[in-house]
Amino acid sequence: MTEPEPCLPECGVARFLTLLNGPWATLIVRELLHGPLRFNQLREALPGISPHTLTSRLRQFERHGIVTRTTYAEIPPRVVYELTPLGQGLRDVLEAMGDWALAVPDPGTGATA
Repeated sequence: MTEPEPCLPECGVARFLTLLNGPWATLIVRELLHGPLRFNQLREALPGISPHTLTSRLRQFERHGIVTRTTYAEIPPRVVYELTPLGQGLRDVLEAMGDWALAVPDPGTGATA
């Protein structure tokens, strides 16, 4: 029996951080923004992620309507993960995060990337 997930915070920023907790969450979304992927394709694109962590994040995203999981009746079964329209809405957020991060000066050179 699994424990029910706690209610999401009312504050938008806190809610975002709850849904996309940890570095792997945003990186998984980043990869899925390129299109549907299988589990092993996601693992290859994210060196260092454990199967447990990837499974956990994908399940959380599925519960919150960010990702769909489609199983195809083939032998062996094929499972594909894809962002929903809600998940696709993260594109602008991640692009803004990337733009902001690239504007931060590199302390080693004193210049931006």
